[in-house]
Parts: sequence; C-alpha cells; structure tokens
Amino acid sequence: MKDNSRVYKMSFAGVYPHYITKAEKKGRTKEEVHQIIFWLTGYNEESFQKILADQTNFEDFFNNAPQINPNVSKITGVICGYRVEDIEDKLMQQIRYLDKLIDELAKGKTMEKILRE
Repeated sequence: MKDNSRVYKMSFAGVYPHYITKAEKKGRTKEEVHQIIFWLTGYNEESFQKILADQTNFEDFFNNAPQINPNVSKITGVICGYRVEDIEDKLMQQIRYLDKLIDELAKGKTMEKILRE
C-alpha cells in the first residue's frame, strides 16, 4: 500500500480551488461544489470557511467532519484508477469520495444523482 501521509498533510485550502476550477470549467458553480462538500462532511458555510482560513489538512478535515454522510456507501466507481468502494484506507476513501463527486459534477450529472437522492 502506498504511503498516503503526504496527501493527508496537504492543506484542504490548497486543493479546494482546483475543485472549483474543475467545476466552473464545465459550467457548474462554486455553490454546487459547496453543496457536495457539505453533503459529504456535514460542514456548513461557517465551519467550512474556518477550515479554509486555518489551512486545515485533509486528515483533520475528514477526521473532524461533523457528519460523514451515511449514503457514502452508494458512491461507487473508479477514480484515479481505484474503485472507491474497494479502498481500504478509510481516510483515502473519503478523499476519493470527494474527488469522485466533484468529477461527477464536472461531467454534468444532476445534483440529485451526485447526492445519491
């Protein structure tokens, strides 16, 4: 298993603009990205802004998330060459869930589908 500690220590705020850019390039919005992040983690606008301001790393971002959505098990498929449902490292799986959801947003899926409603 490859060492993921470098990813875990990365600042969420450092990666966040890439999520926004990826979405906006495909005509989606920052608000939709936020909706996905809040759905997945239980953060709200206020707590999320603090994450960005504090340069919180991925590990703390997910470990301190108010509520990982119980429907994450419905997130399946391949991201970066890995089947998300088969990733054994819990934290890496959560990071890939977020990647996958942002990917689906950029591919034009409806919010209902992305949020597994």
